[in-house]
Amino acid sequence: MAIDPFGPGSVTGARTTASSSMSQLSEDYESFITLLTAQIQNQDPLEPMDSTTFISQLAQLSQVEQSVAVNDNLEGISGQLSSMSAIGGLNLIGKNVVAPSDEVALQEGHAIAGYRLAADAASVSVSIKSADGTLLRRYDDLDRSAGTLHSLSWDGLDYEGLPLPSGRYSLEIRAEDAAGNVVPGQTYAASTVRSMTYENGLATLHLANGKTTSAGLIEEVW
Repeated sequence: MAIDPFGPGSVTGARTTASSSMSQLSEDYESFITLLTAQIQNQDPLEPMDSTTFISQLAQLSQVEQSVAVNDNLEGISGQLSSMSAIGGLNLIGKNVVAPSDEVALQEGHAIAGYRLAADAASVSVSIKSADGTLLRRYDDLDRSAGTLHSLSWDGLDYEGLPLPSGRYSLEIRAEDAAGNVVPGQTYAASTVRSMTYENGLATLHLANGKTTSAGLIEEVW
């Protein structure tokens, strides 16, 4: 996999907009000075022009110039941070990670999943289903506390204790409070980082379970 060092997320690419704006501002500044000089040279000595307006315009041009310079610096910093993110993503290739996912990959009779609740719940269950929605296994009476990433290890067996083939299976969480109201939850799954793409300053990790995620969403690495 190759990453274009001069792509839209690079330092060079990030500074293009600001550099173009600075170039245009320089042309406008020179045109203004030329026009101002010509008007002063051709003014009526008996009715000299009021210089207040010109001074105000010069001040505005100066402020715009400073703003463009600040944007240039910020874009440069943003490009450097994006490059650092890409390097960090490359270091994850080949490693196992835990990230948000509604699918889990079963390999050699083992899979690691997890979930996180938005609020404390009275009941929590996680279902494992086939691609066509058939319920294969369900874990009930799980940890009901909010905030923490709770892990769940699946032995690859269905309800009847029969082993299922390796592949991808869907995850579904159901959590309710004491009043029977749904408590929002997010499922997670462990998978291997296969590759990375880098577009528009963002690094996207491609996982073995067919999902994609950003490095910032990863919970665990090993």
